[in-house]
Amino acid sequence: MKSLLSIIIIICAVALPAYCEPPAKYEVATILDVKPHQSAGDSSSFAVAGYDVSVKFAGTIYLTLYTDTLGTNTVRHAASRELLVHVGKNTITYNDILGRSQEVPIISQKPATTISQVQVIAQVW
Repeated sequence: MKSLLSIIIIICAVALPAYCEPPAKYEVATILDVKPHQSAGDSSSFAVAGYDVSVKFAGTIYLTLYTDTLGTNTVRHAASRELLVHVGKNTITYNDILGRSQEVPIISQKPATTISQVQVIAQVW
């Protein structure tokens, strides 16, 4: 009986850190641009719509590939919308309108140009 109790305590001690992990940190990002994705593959009318979505987050612009699995096409009108995101190494995670976590792959990223940098460039020209 004592050994069974010891085993249960050890299992709980080992499993506890998995439940104590802090949740992913979500921060505000802005959707800058939405364009239909130009795929080199199948162009049939039955294909799921894909969009290249540019998102600005923490001084970086990320280009992601959003797949409209529901066929609503509402993402076409999402430019300038703000949303909470978690940026990972290769994906961006966000919550949809129903609160479900969704992941989109990051295609590319580049530093965002600030207004002061644009003004300096304009003065040089």
